Amino acid sequence: SARVSSGPWLSLSSKANKKWSRGSSAGYDRYISIFSPEGRLYQIEYTFKAIKAPGITSVAVRGKDSVVVVTQKKVPDKLLRADTVTHLYKISDSIGCVMTGLVPDARAQVQRARQEAADFEFKFGYPIPVSMLAKRMADITQVYTQYAGTRPLGVSMILIAIDDESGPELYKVDPAGYFVGYRATSAGAKETEANNFLEKKMRPKPAAEGQDKEMAVELNFDDSVQLAINCLQTVLSVDFKPAELEVGVVKMDSPKFTTLSEAEIEQHLIALAERD
Repeated sequence: SARVSSGPWLSLSSKANKKWSRGSSAGYDRYISIFSPEGRLYQIEYTFKAIKAPGITSVAVRGKDSVVVVTQKKVPDKLLRADTVTHLYKISDSIGCVMTGLVPDARAQVQRARQEAADFEFKFGYPIPVSMLAKRMADITQVYTQYAGTRPLGVSMILIAIDDESGPELYKVDPAGYFVGYRATSAGAKETEANNFLEKKMRPKPAAEGQDKEMAVELNFDDSVQLAINCLQTVLSVDFKPAELEVGVVKMDSPKFTTLSEAEIEQHLIALAERD
C-alpha cells in the first residue's frame, strides 16, 4: 500500500489539484453544482452565452393598452418552409411568449409552460395569471441549476398577457431562475444595445409645472409595435422586410395572444419610414 500511495496516483492527484487551484474557470466549469472560489457558477454563465449564439435578438414593449414582442425571423435554408420557423409560441389563449436562444430547448420549456398553465386551470377553475406562470417557470428553471445530472436550458423566455386586475403584463425568465416584470426589455445577441435604446425611449418625461412626479411614457398599440421594431432596426443597423420579422401582441380590447400578418407588419414599417 505504501508503494501505491507513492506511485503514479499521487502525481495524478497533485496534477489535478494544481489544475483546480489555477484560478479563473479552471476545473470549476466542469460541474453545474460547484461554485468557483469567486462564488461563480460558470455553467450558468455559459448558458447566457448560448442564448446569444444563434444571433437572434428579441424586443418586448408594454404599452398602456397592449404588450408586444418583436423578434427576427431567419430562415437558414431555401428548402425550409418559412411558416414552420418561429420563435413565438402560444402558452394559453391569453398568454404568449417569445423564446430567444436554442430552439429545441425553447420547445421543451414551452411544452412545460403549457402543461403548468393547463394544470393550474384544471385545479383552480380559472386561467393562470401570467405573473404566476412566470414564477412557476422560474422555480422550475432554478432546479436545473442545482443538480449535476441536469443542465440549464439555453433559452430566455419573455411572457406577455393582459391581466384581469393589473392590465398589460410583461415578464422575463432567465436560465438562472430569475424573473421580474418589465416596462420594456430585450433578449439575445444585441440585448445590451437594445436595452440601452429602450431605456432612452422609455425614460420618464420631466414633471410639468404644478406636478411633483415625472410622467411615465404611455404608449398606445401602434407606438408600442413601432418602438419595438425601431429598436431592432437601430441596434442591428438593418431595414427589415415584413418576412424578416415576427410580431406577437395582446391588447386590452382583445386579450387573446395573436401574431401580426406580413401585411400588418408592412403597415408599421411604412409608418416608421414616413416618421423618419
